[in-house]
Amino acid sequence: MYEKQTIGKFGEDLSCKYLEDNNYIILDRNFSSRQGEIDIIAYDVKNDEFVFFEVKTRTSFNYGFPSEAVNKMKQMHILNCVKYYLYCKKLEDRFVRIDVIEVVIDVEHSKYKLNHLKGVL
Repeated sequence: MYEKQTIGKFGEDLSCKYLEDNNYIILDRNFSSRQGEIDIIAYDVKNDEFVFFEVKTRTSFNYGFPSEAVNKMKQMHILNCVKYYLYCKKLEDRFVRIDVIEVVIDVEHSKYKLNHLKGVL
């Protein structure tokens, strides 16, 4: 596995742990279709919503905040993939939300910061 993929998977693992600690039930990871890919799909017990997460992990702010990488093209792919997932799972009548989780890892000090942005799309 390449370094970027390893860092991305680590960010997704940290995000899943965070979500489970905050009353989310992880339903799926890395759901992909011709329309795109969803990093994490979870059920928010508190708000009775299905939540689709895009996780962006970085080791620095050299290229801006991680969430800035979710550009218009990426948003379009996420939305199309969400629609497809809802159709496949027969969940079209459920409340849904699309969130972004930013993970910034300080490799040198073995620390990380996680920022959960709710309802960004």
